[in-house]
Amino acid sequence: MASERQTRIVIVDDHAVVRVGMTQLLEREDGLVVCGEARTAAEAEELVERERPDLMIVDLSLEGGSGLELIKTIRERHPSILMLVCSMHDELLFAERVLAAGARGYVMKAEAADLLVQAVRKVRSGGVYVSPAMSDRLLQTMADGYRPADGAPEERLSDRQLEVFQMIGRGLGTREIAEQLGLSVKTIETHRQEIKRRLGLETNLELVRRAVQWFLESS
Repeated sequence: MASERQTRIVIVDDHAVVRVGMTQLLEREDGLVVCGEARTAAEAEELVERERPDLMIVDLSLEGGSGLELIKTIRERHPSILMLVCSMHDELLFAERVLAAGARGYVMKAEAADLLVQAVRKVRSGGVYVSPAMSDRLLQTMADGYRPADGAPEERLSDRQLEVFQMIGRGLGTREIAEQLGLSVKTIETHRQEIKRRLGLETNLELVRRAVQWFLESS
């Protein structure tokens, strides 16, 4: 384990209280130091270029951007930087996606106070951190040929579609989603139509209701 020097960590979360709490939790531990905090994906990219941390802790829901897309960007630009997701969203739906994107672990915020340091140390030592339930599921995926269509309907959505679905659930309109993701309104409308098709929904009202229900249940 890399304990001979400090592990420099960047925290990316759009809630200041969360960032402060994580910083206090991590810096109580020997060898861990928070070298920067970011509220948005753009701030995080600038901070990484300046600080070159060893590890990033990233939330999936960021103001004006996507934690999942940020992970993909950092993996491409700085493959040596380790990443760990700490999010309020259901691990069983998102963990496989973030691991595929380049993160090395997933901790739900509800369990962060007890598990975050453990997860950081495991990832820093070269391991992958997920809950026992998620570990069992990943093993089942390899053993049984599990496919998204076998699970929750939302698992049929692509990463971008799920991101749009999540933002609909948060109450954002098409134009707001387009602005935050840097996409055209037409592109978001296309995503909305495909989401409805994949979830078997007929109307925009059904889509909004389903998205809000899902967002509340996964939060």
